[in-house]
Amino acid sequence: MLVLTHVLIALVSVALSTSLLFSPSRARLHASYGLIIGTFVSGTLLIVSTKSHLLEACLMGLAYSAFTLIATVVVARKLAATKARI
Repeated sequence: MLVLTHVLIALVSVALSTSLLFSPSRARLHASYGLIIGTFVSGTLLIVSTKSHLLEACLMGLAYSAFTLIATVVVARKLAATKARI
């Protein structure tokens, strides 16, 4: 059940990060932060509880983290620039 939850959180997080790039919103940005944290927590629990191969898990986790964190930082900067102009 934890695997399904982890995958679902990660997929929703990637979808939200992608949509944020096209339509920035402060509320959805905060939701993205929560989903990123949720993915890290559930992924850590999966690695600890199942004693899975750390190398494979970390490579996928790094790819996911890179995309979502870069998208989140880009959106946060867009929103900050928009707020500064007002």
